[in-house]
Amino acid sequence: MNNDIQEVLFDQANIHDAAVRLGQQITQDYAGEKPVVLSVLKGAYLWTADLLREVDLYIDLEFINVSSYHGGVKSTDEITLVTDIRSDIMGRQVIILEDIVDTGQSLLFMKALLAKRGAASIKVATLLDKKAGRKVDIEADYVGFNVRNEFVVGYGLDYKELYRNLPYVGILKKEVYTK
Repeated sequence: MNNDIQEVLFDQANIHDAAVRLGQQITQDYAGEKPVVLSVLKGAYLWTADLLREVDLYIDLEFINVSSYHGGVKSTDEITLVTDIRSDIMGRQVIILEDIVDTGQSLLFMKALLAKRGAASIKVATLLDKKAGRKVDIEADYVGFNVRNEFVVGYGLDYKELYRNLPYVGILKKEVYTK
């Protein structure tokens, strides 16, 4: 797998530092609260685990799975709710944990869904923010790293369900996905 990576952008130490930084900020911002943390599957599972270890709060943890890539390297305009949450979020503060905010369409879809269900507030903590890929006007509230407009994998991010287990975020060589 490592031979398929053009460049490592963020290694384990970088990611840990981002988790500590954002975990401290979330702990401060939600002091005295018990937010619902909503991890977006499958990509955010590692980020969720590492970030939450740095959050000193009582939380309710939920998982949601939405898909917009459908196995490719570019997000489609079709957003599919694959796995829904089980908790009632009416009047609750919600923090969405994302692996990457790219086009913003999946995030817009989730925020609209949660708002419709009565969430008191909705914030987003993402490992990666790819602003150059935006198709909609939406921003993350907590950002680990800004990333350039490249196809990245590792640390939960995939190409055709592969590379999620890499311990870093790297750029996938174009020849891997243009075969």
